[in-house]
Amino acid sequence: MANAMHERVDAARERVINEVIPALLEAFPGKVEVIPMTNDRIPQVYVASDVHLPVALWLKERGFHMLVDITAADYYPKREPRFELVYHLREMPAQDPKGAKGLGMIRVRVKLDEREPVHTLSHIWAMANAAEREIWDQFGLNIVNHPNLTRILNPDDWEGHPLRRDYPLRGPRALISLEMPADENRYHPFVETEPAKEGE
Repeated sequence: MANAMHERVDAARERVINEVIPALLEAFPGKVEVIPMTNDRIPQVYVASDVHLPVALWLKERGFHMLVDITAADYYPKREPRFELVYHLREMPAQDPKGAKGLGMIRVRVKLDEREPVHTLSHIWAMANAAEREIWDQFGLNIVNHPNLTRILNPDDWEGHPLRRDYPLRGPRALISLEMPADENRYHPFVETEPAKEGE
C-alpha cells in the first residue's frame, strides 16, 4: 500500500515537472523561472511580482484548487529584493479524486521589495485572507486590495513588524531611551497604575 502511494506521488510530481511547469513557462514567457527542488521534493518556481495574480488564476484553472499555506521570508541584509512570498498549492480535481492528479503540488515564490505592491489572493482562495493578514502583521508586506488588512497576531496599536530581520530583538522596549543604565533590566509596565490606597 505504501509503495503504491509513493508511486502515485512520484507520478504526480513528474507530471507537474514535465507538463504543468513547461505550460506555465509558455503562458508567461520571461516571467517564470524554474528553481531546483529542495529535500521536500516539491517542484518550485519564481514568479515575477507583476504576474503574481494572473499566475495564481492560471494554476487554479488547471486544478490547483487548494492553497495549502502562504508564508514569507526576509533575507535582509544579504539579498535584494529582501522579501519573498511563498505559496504551496495542491491539485484537487473534481473528477477522479483518487487519481494521480490529486497529488500534484507546486511551490510558487515571489521576490518583493519592501514597498512593492502584491495583489491579495483572498478572492481566489478564501484561506489566503487570514494568512495574508498574518504576513502583513509580521512582515509589513504591501498586500493590496485585501478586504480587511488589519493586525491578527499583534495588538492593533503595535509598532512595526516583528519578523523583519532588522526589528529590535527586544521589541519596542529596546527603543526606550533610558536615563540610567541600571534601568535596562528593571520592569517597565506598559500601563501606569495608581498606587493602592491604604487598607486595600
